[in-house]
Amino acid sequence: MAKITIDGISLTVPDGKNVLECALDAGIYIPHLCHHKDLPENGACRLCIVEVEGEKNPVPSCRLHAEDGMVVTTKSERLRKLRELAMELLLSCHPEDCSTCPKYGSCELQTMIQYIGASNTRMKHRTKGFRTVEENPLLIHDMNRCILCGRCVRACHDLRGVGVLDYRKKDLETYVGTLHEKLLTDADCRFCGACAEVCPTGTIRYKLREETKDFSREDQTVPCRGACPAHTDVPKYIRFVKEGNFDAALAVIREKAPFPGTLGLICTHVCELACKRKDVNEAMSIRGIKRYAAEHDSGKYWRGKGKQLPDSGKKVCVVGAGPAGLTAAYYLRKQGHEVTVKEALPEAGGMMRYGIPSYRLPREIVASEVSVITDQGVKIEYNQHITEPKKLLKDFDAVLLAIGTHVGTKLPIEGADLPGVILNIDFLRNCAMEKPTGIGEKIIVLGGGNVAFDCARSAKRLGAKEIHVACLEARDKMTADDEEIEQAKEEGIFVHPAQSFERITGTDHVTGVDFMNVLGFHFDENRRAITEKEEGSEHHIDADTVIFAVGQKPDLTEECGLELFRGAYIVCQPGKSATSEEGIFGAGDAVYGTKSVIQAIEAGREAASEIDRYLGGDGDITEKLAPEQLPDPKIGKFEGFGHLQRKEPEIDGVKSREDNFRLFDHGISGCSICAEAERCLQCDLALRISRPRLWSDIQKKEEVEA
Repeated sequence: MAKITIDGISLTVPDGKNVLECALDAGIYIPHLCHHKDLPENGACRLCIVEVEGEKNPVPSCRLHAEDGMVVTTKSERLRKLRELAMELLLSCHPEDCSTCPKYGSCELQTMIQYIGASNTRMKHRTKGFRTVEENPLLIHDMNRCILCGRCVRACHDLRGVGVLDYRKKDLETYVGTLHEKLLTDADCRFCGACAEVCPTGTIRYKLREETKDFSREDQTVPCRGACPAHTDVPKYIRFVKEGNFDAALAVIREKAPFPGTLGLICTHVCELACKRKDVNEAMSIRGIKRYAAEHDSGKYWRGKGKQLPDSGKKVCVVGAGPAGLTAAYYLRKQGHEVTVKEALPEAGGMMRYGIPSYRLPREIVASEVSVITDQGVKIEYNQHITEPKKLLKDFDAVLLAIGTHVGTKLPIEGADLPGVILNIDFLRNCAMEKPTGIGEKIIVLGGGNVAFDCARSAKRLGAKEIHVACLEARDKMTADDEEIEQAKEEGIFVHPAQSFERITGTDHVTGVDFMNVLGFHFDENRRAITEKEEGSEHHIDADTVIFAVGQKPDLTEECGLELFRGAYIVCQPGKSATSEEGIFGAGDAVYGTKSVIQAIEAGREAASEIDRYLGGDGDITEKLAPEQLPDPKIGKFEGFGHLQRKEPEIDGVKSREDNFRLFDHGISGCSICAEAERCLQCDLALRISRPRLWSDIQKKEEVEA
C-alpha cells in the first residue's frame, strides 16, 4: 500500500493503482472522458491532467501510478486553461445540436462541458460529414459525434475480445468502424452492447425498440428478462445450458416458477418476442432451452434444499388448484404458513390439467410438478366447490381466490342456443376427463386464440371429418401462436380469418354458420366489437357442431359476497391482491381475465408475498437455488455469429399425430441444444459494465453528506 496526498487529503491506496481511480474512489473528482474503469488506459483526452510535486509538467492521472509519498494537485489555473483548451479542440468538430441528440441529458461530454466551462467559439469549427449508419441491427453509428476517446475500440478488443471495431481513415478523417466498412453482422459482431454502454456521447447508441420504451434501463438492456412476467433470469440459465449444466439452469428457473416443465412446453414465450437476437436474424428458442433443462434436471440444486421457514401458526386457504393458486400455496408454505387448497375438480392443475390438451402438455408432467408442491406440505382437498369464501375465514386467517375462468361464454347471436352448440371449456374438460364431448363430424370453432385451436385440433384427434376455425381478426392479428395455426393447417383444419359471425343456422339442431368478410374492426370503450363488413360477402359453411371459443369467465356471482366487475371478475385494490373483504385476496385469471400460465404464476407469487405480509411476515418469498455464476466478459470472436440459424424442435409428421393425444413435439435435440444456447447475445453482460462517475454525482453525494 502507498500513502499519497490529493488536494491536501491523505489517502492509503494500493501500490501502482492509477491516481485517477484513487481520486474517484475517494470522492475527489478529476475530469475525464477517455478513461473508463473497466478498460485499459490511453490518455487521449488530456482532461484528467494533474500536477505532481517534483514534476515540471502536468501528467494524465489515468496513466500516473500511485507511489508512496506522492503529492497531487487536481485544481490550478494552469490545469484549468489546459483542460479548457483540450475541450475546445474536442468541440471543434463536434455537432452543436445537443438538444436534438438522442443522448441529450445523459451525455458525458455534455456534463464535462458544464464542468470545465468550455465552448467552441475560439476554434474554427469543421464538419466531418459522415453518414449515420442505421442499417445495423440494434445499434446506430453516428461518427459525426465521435470524440475519438477510443472507449468503444478498447471495449470491443480488450473487454470482449471480439475485435470488430477499430480506427479507420476516410478523407483524412479518423473514425471508428469495421474492416472494409462491413455491416456488423457480416463483420462477426457479437452484439453484446459493450460499445454502446461505454460510449460517452451519442456516437454508438442502441436503437430504442417500441415494445420496450416503458421498460427500465435494466429491462431495456435485457428485454427477455424484462418481458417475462416472472422476470426469470433468462441469460443466466441459457449460459448454464451452454455449459451443459442443466441442473443449475433449472435451479435458476425454479427460483421464480414452480412449473418449469409445464412452461417448457406451453409457455407463451413473450420473452422470445422481446429477444434482441430476433433483430439480428431469429429470436432465441428460449422456451425450447427451458424445456431441455427441465427434461434433463436431476433436482441437484433445488430438491429439498429451498427455503422453509418455521411454522408461523397461521392458516391459509387457497381456493383453486390452478397455476396461480398452487404457486401462491407453494410460497406461502415456504414462509411457514399452513396451507390448504380447495379444488372443485377431481385433480389439480386447473387449465394446465383440464384446458390444455395432453398432446401439448402430458398429464404426467403436471402431476409431477403438483407433487413438488404437496411434498412441500401443501394439502389439497378435491371436489370442493366454494361459493361463499367469507365463511372460510372462520377456520383460516386468510383466503386466496384463484379460481381461474372455467365458464365459457357465448356470443349473443341467432342460433347460439341450438343443440350442437358447445362451449370451449366444457369441450376441453370432457376431452381431458375422457368423457363424451357431443361433437359431430363437421365442426366450426368460433375464435382465433390458442384455445380455439386447442378445440379444433382436439376435435381432429377425436375423429371429426371436417373442421373450420373462424375469427374476426385478420391473419396477422390472430392471437394464437403462429406454430399452432400452421400445425393446425397441416392437419387439414381450415382457417378463416377476418370473418363476422352472422348467425348459427338450423331449427332443431345446428346446420352451419353464416359469415361475412370483415374489412376491419375495433373494440369500443365498453369492449363491444365494432365491425366493418364487406358488402355482399355473406357466405355459409355447413356444420353439425359449433364450438364457441371466444372467451371465458370466472364461476362467480354476487352470492360470493365480494365486489365484482363485469359480472364475475374479482375487484382487487390497485396494484394489490386484496379484495373488498378483509382477509380475502384474489389472483390470476379470475382477477384480470384469461391470460397465460406464466402470468398466473407471477400473480400467485405476488399474492403470496402480500398475504405473508398480512399475516405478519416480511413478504420476502425470494430464494436462492442456483450456484453463483461469474460469466467471462471476454466472449471472443465467433465466425458467422450473426448468421447462426435458430434450432428447431423435432416434430412428428401429420399422419402420426392427427389421430391421437400423444406428445408430438419432442423439442430441440441434444446435439443442437448447446448450439442454440450459443446464439444468445448475453445482453446482461452489458449491465456488468461500470457506470460512468460524473462530477454531478459526486457533487450530489457531498451535498447529502453535508
